[in-house]
Amino acid sequence: MSKKMTPGEVLNSVVEGINTGDLDSLLTLYEADACFASQPGQLAKSPESVRQSLRSFIDLKGKLDLKVKRVLQASDLALVTTEWSFSGTGSDGNPVNIASNSADVLRHQADGTWRFVIDSPWGTD
Repeated sequence: MSKKMTPGEVLNSVVEGINTGDLDSLLTLYEADACFASQPGQLAKSPESVRQSLRSFIDLKGKLDLKVKRVLQASDLALVTTEWSFSGTGSDGNPVNIASNSADVLRHQADGTWRFVIDSPWGTD
């Protein structure tokens, strides 16, 4: 993945990583102490729990669509809001269709990359 992506482009890279099942590339988009809202009201706070949360999306073998709505940047932080939808198949073979708005915080790194500090795919839920 490109080192000089904008915060919005980082979100678009998530789409590619989920849709191709590339968990390792997804994990490079997160700070070591990042947190991930795996479900509304649930927060993954360790690298392993973030990995498990991302793996659960990949395991649905579906398609993520995402549209960046707004990027608000202040110094080395950016708040990125999106609309997204996901269609896949659950472990029981039934269709899974999810849609929400996300609110994500990314931080500009010393190497010029942007990484997630907070990944909240459920927005303010």
